[in-house]
Amino acid sequence: GAGPCAACEPLVCPGWETVPAGFDAQTLRPLGTLRQPAQGAADETPTLAEYHPNGTRLWSPQAPIAPAWHPYNLCDVMACVGCGRAFLRYTEYGGYYVDERVRELDPRLVAAEAPPPPRD
Repeated sequence: GAGPCAACEPLVCPGWETVPAGFDAQTLRPLGTLRQPAQGAADETPTLAEYHPNGTRLWSPQAPIAPAWHPYNLCDVMACVGCGRAFLRYTEYGGYYVDERVRELDPRLVAAEAPPPPRD
């Protein structure tokens, strides 16, 4: 695309960022999910292992987008209702907080070659 429109312009997020306070959640519509359906055991939880073959970190704008790995395995795929710009969104649940996070979906960073994550 040509870049963000006025509706999604506040989301400057090549890497994971907290959704800005006051951002209208209705600006993003759901397209789908990367959440993995439960396999086998009911108590099985998605892996918390991250995929960083080139030494990146979770917050890095260059971090690969590996759908089976954390946090992408807990993400929903969203699009701006104004311009169609695509985002990944997930909720981080800490001990005393809930943090809505968003990252622009850059197709060049999708790691199709990523191996399956290890079993926790």
